[in-house]
Amino acid sequence: MKFTKIIATFAIAGLVLVSCKKEEDKNLANIKSETTAVKEHKAIAAENVQTASFEIEGMTCAMGCAKTIEKELSNLDGVEKATVDFDKKTATVVFDKTVQNQDNLTKVVQATGDGKTYKVSNFKS
Repeated sequence: MKFTKIIATFAIAGLVLVSCKKEEDKNLANIKSETTAVKEHKAIAAENVQTASFEIEGMTCAMGCAKTIEKELSNLDGVEKATVDFDKKTATVVFDKTVQNQDNLTKVVQATGDGKTYKVSNFKS
């Protein structure tokens, strides 16, 4: 009985560790180098502020998946604020439309996983 409990504990621990990858993908590194120069957020001119919201499919946890995506989006040049809601499977990003666009935001989200884990849909700006 003890042996079964030990194996079950290791199996659960293994699933938790594998369910949310925290490694950066090569694609993400390329996108980040293309779209980010300095981590400091500059003030965005009022006429250039744009807010976008979209759905993210494939997230399995709030701390690993949602927070990692939120951090990656927040670190992009031209992004003032990014919020990812794990429960609603949505993201909201306030950004400078002269610096960022829908394609870049989508690429960063999808590249945060392995390129196949996270899918962006219903992009509204």
